[in-house]
Order: sequence, then structure tokens, then C-alpha cells
Amino acid sequence: MTVRIAVVGGGIGGLACALALNQRNLDVTVFERRARIEGRGTALGMWPDALRALDAIGLGERVRRTGVAQQEMRFRRSDGRTLARLDVGRLERRTGDLPVLISRTALISLLRGTLSADLVRTGQPVEPADVRDLRAEYDVVVGADGIGSAVREACFGAAHRPRYSGYSAWIGMVPSDEEVSQEIFGRGRKFGVTPAEAGLTNWYAPIRVPQGGLGDDPMTQLRDLFGDWCDPVPSLIERSADAEILSYPIRYLAPRLPTFVSGNAVLIGDAAHLMTADLGQGACQALVDGVALGRHLAGGGDLAHALNQYDRERRRPAQRVATAARLLGSFTLRPGLSHLRDLTFGAAGTLSRHEPRPSRGANTASASVSDSGVRTK
Repeated sequence: MTVRIAVVGGGIGGLACALALNQRNLDVTVFERRARIEGRGTALGMWPDALRALDAIGLGERVRRTGVAQQEMRFRRSDGRTLARLDVGRLERRTGDLPVLISRTALISLLRGTLSADLVRTGQPVEPADVRDLRAEYDVVVGADGIGSAVREACFGAAHRPRYSGYSAWIGMVPSDEEVSQEIFGRGRKFGVTPAEAGLTNWYAPIRVPQGGLGDDPMTQLRDLFGDWCDPVPSLIERSADAEILSYPIRYLAPRLPTFVSGNAVLIGDAAHLMTADLGQGACQALVDGVALGRHLAGGGDLAHALNQYDRERRRPAQRVATAARLLGSFTLRPGLSHLRDLTFGAAGTLSRHEPRPSRGANTASASVSDSGVRTK
């Protein structure tokens, strides 16, 4: 009997899951509400777990060729003083891989271009009321529909919903040859810089602000908040005058879900464990989720058992990363802790777990960034 699987959502996790399923000859259909599947916004860091997941669906080497290998991460104060340097090269010596920085647009393009067009139905929104019919029609329904997941709401109700973190961010992408990833700290705000492919540089600027408080004139606000900071902050802001600047509230899922599985429905990515961007792990975790789910469903055994095995493998590790990201964001952006933050980074470089430990039963190699070494000035 052919197993029919519906994937709701054509983002990074949904496309990766669909590829993993299709490559194992399962019948999969992706439902995407947008008329076109395309990525916008930030550069993404693909850490070794995510690269192993991409290897499993045949895209690892293409991502490595397209993106930029990350050699080092610096942490600085707004006056330019270096607090710490993260030696990412040590991670390569342990895992065989450096993290790779790639734009969301490029990653989505690679995933979408590899999946047969006839497997994707664009312009097909799925609302909570539609999920019951999908569950009746398909053997498995995968909720990969992101922050406001209809599948999550249909299965678990509105109690588990996105909560505002207390800070929002602007992000942009400009032509620039910045070679070093860095985060620069101020009081209640920071400015991050990451290289992307083809001479592009991504920047992001989170600030503590009431929800909806960013306003509608980003260039004026960015100049006011960051214009007197150290290089390259002012120059990147000025280069953004004619570029698209996105803004969004940073949210997380609370309370966390007791399981990622409800009957024949299963959640992956932000639908399952929406996290703040402070560890840069959202896309990585979605990729690992999608490929792990595909592996379990392709095992040929009982579907309920396969879904439970996926939940056992992925839920706790992903939720631990989400918790760590939220705590880190609170620590680095709370104004009253800015002096302690600078002292802590300067003394020890406390970003010790960007890369989560491998989950039990996973077939991907990984290492924690605590193994990569942090050098203080």
C-alpha cells in the first residue's frame, strides 16, 4: 500500500522533508499558501548537523560551494573593543566541516529546484479548519507551516502560541566584502554582521522595544541608534539606504509542546519549536527535523511507531536549543545586564553551545561549539 504524505508549508523544513520522502519513493505533496516559493531576508549559518542533513538529501556539497565558510566569530563593544573571538576552525578539526553561511534565498532556491514541480501546490493555504480533512485524506500530515502553524493550532489548540520576546529586529543584505562574522553590543541592542555568498553581507539589528515599536522609518532609527558605532556598522547602514530593510518581532513558542505528534499529524521546524534567532539555529533545526522525519517514515514499519521515534529523537534536543536561544537573547539585550554581558564575554566568551549535541539515534555527525574554542583578547 502506498503511503500518502501531505507536507503543509514550503519553507526550509517542509522542502527538506519532502525531498527526503520523495527520494525514498514515498508519495508526498507540499501545500504552500504563497503563489511562489522564494526566500527573503537574512543569511543562515549551516552548522555541521544541518550540513549532514543536507548531505543526506544530496545538497550538502552544493550548499558548501554556494555559501561562505565561517572561520571566526568576533564579539565587540560598540566602541570597537574586542571582547572575544570564537575559533570556529577548531570545529572543522573535530567534525570535518566549518559552518557555511548562505542566504535564505539561495538555500530555498536549491531546495525548491531539486524537488519536482508537480509535488508542490502553491497558492494553497491551509487553515486550522482544513487540517481534519487533510488528516482523513492522507496517511500522515506534516506541519511545516511555521510561526502561525495551522496544523499546530488544529492539533494542540491556541494555548501553545508564539510569544513576543521583548525585542524586534531589522535585517538587510547589501553588497559588501566583509569577511568576518561579528556581533557588536550596545545597551539594549546589538548589530550583527555575517558574510553571505557572491560578495553580499547580511546584517541584523535587534533592539529591546515594545511589540510594534520599530516604527516605519528604519533608516532614521538605524542612524540614530547605531550611527556612531564602530566600523563596519555605519557604512553597512548607509549602504542599505536603497536596499530592502525587513523588520520583524522576535518570538518563541510557549509553553513548549508535550509532543510533536498528534495522531497522524506531526510538526517540524518553527511549527514545533519556534525559537529566537540568538543562536542562529532555527533553519538548522528545521533541516534536521525534516530529514530525520523522512528517514523514520521511510523505514517501512508502522507509521505510528515511526512518528513516535521521530518525536523521541528530535523533541528534547530542539527544545533545549530553543530554551538556550531565548536565555541568551535575554542576557545579551537586557539593558541592566550590559556591563555583566561585556565582562562575561570578555572573560570567557560564553557562547558555548551554538551547535547542539547529536540527538540519540541520529545518524548525523555533530559537535558543540564549546569544542571549537573561544579566544579572549
